[in-house]
Amino acid sequence: MISYFPDLNVWLALTVGPHEHHQNAANWLDSVSGTARIGFSRYTQIGLIRLLANSAVMGTGALTLGKAWAVYERWLEDPRVELFPEPGDLDRAFREALSPFFGKAASQVLGDVYLLAFAKRSDAMLVTFDKALFKLAQRQNCAGVFPA
Repeated sequence: MISYFPDLNVWLALTVGPHEHHQNAANWLDSVSGTARIGFSRYTQIGLIRLLANSAVMGTGALTLGKAWAVYERWLEDPRVELFPEPGDLDRAFREALSPFFGKAASQVLGDVYLLAFAKRSDAMLVTFDKALFKLAQRQNCAGVFPA
């Protein structure tokens, strides 16, 4: 069985119709077999709820936290979608993946590397629209999918 691990931007694009990548994300989701697993992590779960309830992101369409949580729960109604448990030894994998960046200031790479380590330790394909994250996944020998 194949497992997919969408990053936060893919989850947002799947959820929000006006998102610039919504159609590409929906096409990707439609292509995913019914036997596949598609996973949230706690990081992407919290991130999606936070973005859906953030007026800077959603404008006047921002939801309350309760309504944003209900959107997340609707995702779990899809039999392919689940909350992946944190894989064993994730801390070590995260530290190893982050080590090339230890000499740099904090940036988006911190979250990206966490997602890569999570996907790798979960034996899941990372799904992203982020070209830099996709390239990083390739460099770190993590599978990646770039829905087009």
